[in-house]
Amino acid sequence: MDNIASTNFENVGPFTRAWEWLKALPVRLWAMAVGFANKMKKLGQDDPRRIVHSLKVGVAITLVSLFYYVRPLFDRFRENGIWAVLTVVLVFEFSVGATLGKGLNRMLATLSGGALAVGVDQVATLFDGTGQPIVLGILVFIIVATVTFMRFFPALKARYDYGLMIFILTFCLVSVSSYQDDEILDMACQRLYTIIIGCFIAIIVCICVRPVWIGESLQNQIANNLEKLGNFLEGFGREYFRLSEEGHSTDDDKSFLHGYKSVLTSKDKEEAMANLARWEFWHYRFGFRHPWNRYLKVGALTQQCAYKIEDLNSYLKYFEIQATPTEFRREIHEPCTKICSESGKALKELASAIKKMRRSTSVINYHIENSKIAAENLMSMLNMTSRWDNANLREIIPTAAVGLILIDIVPCTEKIVEAFQELASRARFESMDDRVSPIDDV
Repeated sequence: MDNIASTNFENVGPFTRAWEWLKALPVRLWAMAVGFANKMKKLGQDDPRRIVHSLKVGVAITLVSLFYYVRPLFDRFRENGIWAVLTVVLVFEFSVGATLGKGLNRMLATLSGGALAVGVDQVATLFDGTGQPIVLGILVFIIVATVTFMRFFPALKARYDYGLMIFILTFCLVSVSSYQDDEILDMACQRLYTIIIGCFIAIIVCICVRPVWIGESLQNQIANNLEKLGNFLEGFGREYFRLSEEGHSTDDDKSFLHGYKSVLTSKDKEEAMANLARWEFWHYRFGFRHPWNRYLKVGALTQQCAYKIEDLNSYLKYFEIQATPTEFRREIHEPCTKICSESGKALKELASAIKKMRRSTSVINYHIENSKIAAENLMSMLNMTSRWDNANLREIIPTAAVGLILIDIVPCTEKIVEAFQELASRARFESMDDRVSPIDDV
């Protein structure tokens, strides 16, 4: 029947096909509109700050539009008022750090680029006739080439690349245009005023209306990454040795096995967030000279630990397929699970301390010491080769590899703790009395 229907549809004329398409068009458009609305709803539910940000941009654009709506402002700036609108569109970002960075870069670059262009123009006017454009061209070439080369410096590119680009643009517009137009300087001053006003409006709205601080986002991401590793280690000890004993897992919730994967690729994002966070010197919790590079150090060590955890996860997948109980696994069960438990608890304590910006060293050090003792016991068991002479190497080697990785995770965790202590010292985290006794956690 389907073949007959398709054959009949192919035999109908073009007008009939067009009519059928037009009749189905409203249904298709309605389905597309509903699907788009559902996507927008989900986008807002995932992060309500996106809705607030959209409203903030609308408010800022409305405010700078007063250059056209209010007659005295329009008579003062005329068509140059559009630069304030363009500035808000280009400068207003999701976070305070990004908005401050772009706003200050744009203001300083416009001011310095315009001032330097005026100076170059004055120098060029000292040469009459054909000498003026030649001198002007040489100076423009030298300055533009130099500033462009400066954009390749990593430190400048990370924080001032946008400003250097605006500097080149402003300098070229003013210096080149002023050669044929004597009124270009007055126009450049008006544009400078509107750009500064647009930057200030964007910055004030971004800070005063439900601000999104990128520094807090970086801090939470570092803490969440540590918590993901802690969750994996705690869950790995239970999951791996349950597989070793039962041959299969009955636990349906295995989200902890995949949470660490986002840590592996977080380096670039953390560096970008740290560069933007340095502009947030008005934040009441961080201040002007907050040690953001120390967060990056903790993040880098966390990623190194995540790569070791990736190896552990591969062995867990191996034993989901091949899992037979052996004497060797039963022997190392206790120190392995102890390492997983204590290291996981230490990492989760670190995550909590970073979020609260407090020092919690006694509990963390207690868990680290326990994990080190368990690692020493496990190493002693692995070194007693005489006990495993008659064992099957194909069964011992994968399990021994897991033990060695766990042993290697202990000093990695200890390095993360040391980096946290440096961060807490430089950032002047508050001291925290450990209310939970380590003995209660045994």
